[in-house]
Amino acid sequence: MKGYTVPLSPRGIANLAPAPPWHYAGTVVGVEFFTDPAAAAATLPEGLTPDPDSAGRGVAMFIDWQYSSTGLEYLDPARSQYREFLITLDAHCNGAPVAWCPYIYVDNDAAMARGWVQGFPKKLGAVHQTRAYSVGGPGTPVLGPGGQFGATASSAGQRIAEAKITLEQPVPDPAALMSRPVINLRHFPRLAAGQHDQPAVHELVMSVLDDTAVSDAWVGTADLAFLPAHGEELADLPVRRTGKGFHFDLAYTVTDLMTLADHSA
Repeated sequence: MKGYTVPLSPRGIANLAPAPPWHYAGTVVGVEFFTDPAAAAATLPEGLTPDPDSAGRGVAMFIDWQYSSTGLEYLDPARSQYREFLITLDAHCNGAPVAWCPYIYVDNDAAMARGWVQGFPKKLGAVHQTRAYSVGGPGTPVLGPGGQFGATASSAGQRIAEAKITLEQPVPDPAALMSRPVINLRHFPRLAAGQHDQPAVHELVMSVLDDTAVSDAWVGTADLAFLPAHGEELADLPVRRTGKGFHFDLAYTVTDLMTLADHSA
């Protein structure tokens, strides 16, 4: 039986996600936001503490992704293209600033499998964002001053997030948009009776992104709302105010992660 993720199979091509490297390229509509510091702290796992300098600060990102691995997987767009919505919250890990990802939604099963391997707590959702086309005309916003972009996310048929940004100027230092490493919790429970509270895997991990590139980055004003929905806790992080809105293209490769603490035992 061959493969990297399930299902393992005789030829090893039926698995949801092949072994890394995993290459990503996408377009981001992002919003900086500020929530109740106590609500943000309540989401933090063991090993993370609120950032004393920016407690309650977060970033919401709606991303239109394209993925490839060792072949030209992007030539199969039905499998390689997907959309994603996630939030990160500012935190500290051993005194260093990090970004903690408590909630993330995706519309592709292979992307969900890759996310679970990395520790991203991905759930199935529907994500949409305005696209810009270089041809111009009234059917597309301009990627420049005054350009307006909307984005939405829903789960199980319920709208959970909506955003709108208006671009004003280019970002002087695009690398600053990805300055905090993302921290995740890899958690896989046991089903055996008597062991439900003894997870097979419970690791605090840091994402390792290789060859990260950011281009066409613009910043402006933003509106953001998290909406109450049955079975969701995103709205428990109320948006008290928004900061900057962002639009940029992003690319990176994943081949590794860093285990910060293993509490599986």
